[in-house]
Amino acid sequence: MSDDIAAPAAFEIPEGYTALDWRRGFVRQIGPLYRRVEGDSYRMAFRVEEQHTNGMKNAHGGMLMSFADMAWGHVVSVETSSYWVTVRLTIDFLSSAHTGDWVEGASEVLSRDDDLYIVRGRIWVADRTLLTGTGVFKPIQRRDPRPGEKAYTAGGE
Repeated sequence: MSDDIAAPAAFEIPEGYTALDWRRGFVRQIGPLYRRVEGDSYRMAFRVEEQHTNGMKNAHGGMLMSFADMAWGHVVSVETSSYWVTVRLTIDFLSSAHTGDWVEGASEVLSRDDDLYIVRGRIWVADRTLLTGTGVFKPIQRRDPRPGEKAYTAGGE
């Protein structure tokens, strides 16, 4: 007997998205995650697989909250090229996502006060909003800029 789950079904990643090469820690358990950068804005996304679901075969609320945390807080990485922590996350659950759904998320910075980023975010599937909310995030340690971040320059210049 094995506890292996079936390999995810093959699917085409929507245009403009690239897989994030995040392999450490918790993200390794819930990925893969994807990002699309368009000018000064970005979106993150994931495809709902069996390991993301609850007993009703909907995306588990904990998965959606974890994704919202990363998708909304990622703006701190884009703005500051820093590692960051979540101070507060307030979420309203409005709808569910189902196996195979392409879930997207984005946020906008409402303010930057006392080294805290206050953001408003949304998570959705197609034209259906799943979650809305706000988050407070704090940069804690600078690091080298990565592609897609404001301080990044090709070739590390």
